[in-house]
Amino acid sequence: MHYHIHAVDPKAHLFEVTFTLKNANPSQIFSLPAWLPGSYMIRDFAKNIIEIDAKENQQSLSVIQLDKQTWQLNNQGSHISLCYQIYAWDLSVRTAHLDTNHGFFNGSSVFLAAKGLESQSHQVTIAKPALAELAHWTLATSMTRTTGEQFGFGDFNADNYDDLIDHPVEMGELTIETFYAGNVPHDIVLSGKHRANMARLSKDLKAICEYQINLFNTPAPFKRYVFMTTVLDNGFGGLEHKASTALMCSRNDLPHSLDTSVDKGYRTYLSLCSHEYFHSWNVKRIKPAEFTPFDLSQESYTEQLWAYEGITSYYDDLITFKSQCIDQAGYLTLLSQIMTRVYRGQGRFKQTLTQSSFNAWTKFYKQDENAANAIVSYYTKGALFALFLDLTLRIETQGRNSLDDVMRQLWQQYGLTSIGTDALSHQRIVETILKRPCNDVFAYLHNCDDIPLEALLAQVGVSMTLRASEGNTDLGGGDTKGFNIGFGAKTKAESLGLKILSVIQHSPAHQAGLSAGDLLIAADNLLVTAQFEQQLQSLPIGEQISLHWFRRDELMRGTLTIREAALDTISLSINDVTKTSLWLG
Repeated sequence: MHYHIHAVDPKAHLFEVTFTLKNANPSQIFSLPAWLPGSYMIRDFAKNIIEIDAKENQQSLSVIQLDKQTWQLNNQGSHISLCYQIYAWDLSVRTAHLDTNHGFFNGSSVFLAAKGLESQSHQVTIAKPALAELAHWTLATSMTRTTGEQFGFGDFNADNYDDLIDHPVEMGELTIETFYAGNVPHDIVLSGKHRANMARLSKDLKAICEYQINLFNTPAPFKRYVFMTTVLDNGFGGLEHKASTALMCSRNDLPHSLDTSVDKGYRTYLSLCSHEYFHSWNVKRIKPAEFTPFDLSQESYTEQLWAYEGITSYYDDLITFKSQCIDQAGYLTLLSQIMTRVYRGQGRFKQTLTQSSFNAWTKFYKQDENAANAIVSYYTKGALFALFLDLTLRIETQGRNSLDDVMRQLWQQYGLTSIGTDALSHQRIVETILKRPCNDVFAYLHNCDDIPLEALLAQVGVSMTLRASEGNTDLGGGDTKGFNIGFGAKTKAESLGLKILSVIQHSPAHQAGLSAGDLLIAADNLLVTAQFEQQLQSLPIGEQISLHWFRRDELMRGTLTIREAALDTISLSINDVTKTSLWLG
């Protein structure tokens, strides 16, 4: 079977695909996935198919739509072809985007699957756009190339349909830098306007990649790897694939030629790259039994996302530090911020990590203004559970073992054998290492208790301090004291007052009657400004002041009772440098 795809009309954002099949079944059925691995929400990619024309021996065939993403032909013979167009105007790492600046697609958005033939080899031709102004475009993908020069358009091969949709494609005026890690070529591909210091970016990513390859203690599981990044004025995102990752970043996140330090933006970008690269092992090859194989037609539920996103979220920053791309203080700030995101939500008392994993399809991926009160993230609390595992292993074995050993055993037992993990796989490995039952440790996957990290961190020389927030811009970390008086709502300054974005349950804002979407205009009969929370700090505990706000077009009034700020912000610091080697090296 063969796909021919080209950017038929970049100005209208249209890819055109011709799918030729020489071994079709009678009444062949075709479908497009409803979601793609790594992004656990129904996306309904088929909505972007404009039309489908089918032929058998040059004769038109009727196309019968069976559901939102499935079609059937009335063919008799085996040699058929389909021609269809894809509207590509979603600037994300998940679907497809095309204009005269660049083109990007995931296979799950453009390649129809032939039912019953998914295990066969799939050939792809990616043609250069016909527009003369785009003649200079090059192309990047990790798909196996069969013709054409590296970074050129040409022919490619995929072992099966799952392989076909696991190699995103970027085309345009690309900046490309190649480095080697573990004797494997790694390409950095940037699309979009930028002034990135490619040599520095290559040096830092090489250190991160080599650290991860060495962690698993086996050759890298791919022959080539591609970091493809769409550079925007303001963007962020990443999605893992078996030999590449599709990323988005803000232009200022990349290092410039005169930069010598690691600022917040670059630190975030390096952690994102580290996260998606770690997924090459942890979820692309070590994966839940529920994902072997994937059912891309509907939701595929698992309680194990805490292990695949949480553990990966723990390692992304840690490896950025251990590969010497950021310093110790920078790492502790990042970890403080992860802990803070967990501690600021009331949802951690209402949803377990396994429940969070199972309900990713709706509650995590479709968060609303009440999310902080209703859910806990399997990314952030999962990262804290991974930290809990790592410290427990290091302390109980006096440094002989760590979470690294668990990952290596997972790789040997599951990654290299393509056997999916079950609900107890991680616990069994930890119990083997510690030589004891670990129900006490893994209970935190199934209850809503805060994970007891403070005492463990103290044993590795790190002090964990709970303090009050200093406002919307305080993400955690640092040695600031925080506000004395709490409000309990996220806000955004408007021309007349503060827009309420979300309200924490049981907070003063909640008790006053405020809700997301309200426009707070006055407090104590004075105009509310962006300095509202700072102004509250001079009021005595227990005092009550009037609030006025608009809900839609209705003026409302409530009373705010001044209360002490909640201690929901974490700061980590070294208090005994002689103990830190057990964890931070």
